[in-house]
Amino acid sequence: MRGLALVLAMVLSLVACGDDDAESFGLDDAAADDAPDHAFTIPVGAGEAFDRGEPMEILPADLDVRVGDVLVIVNEDDRGHLVGPFFVGAGETLRQRFASPGEFIGICTVHPSGEITVPVT
Repeated sequence: MRGLALVLAMVLSLVACGDDDAESFGLDDAAADDAPDHAFTIPVGAGEAFDRGEPMEILPADLDVRVGDVLVIVNEDDRGHLVGPFFVGAGETLRQRFASPGEFIGICTVHPSGEITVPVT
């Protein structure tokens, strides 16, 4: 089962890294000095806890955001994590601004349900 999850994560991360322009998905890179409206930290050991089957609720299953909001996810873990349409690599920080209304639904490796929905209004 763990192997299947790793394969799925790799496939999804490759799809997420395709040639599509982020703006077509209603996303813009946020500047480093933009204050976050939503900030989360994935702690060291999150991947190992996931492997042990320990439920992790680092992000909510439903994250309501507004157009213009900035999302910041700091990954302090030694492995990357999927958070909806985003892949946050080990030791990386994701800074994303939501540019237009829509809804993002995807896998979330840091929530017990394994999924996240991000409606943007």
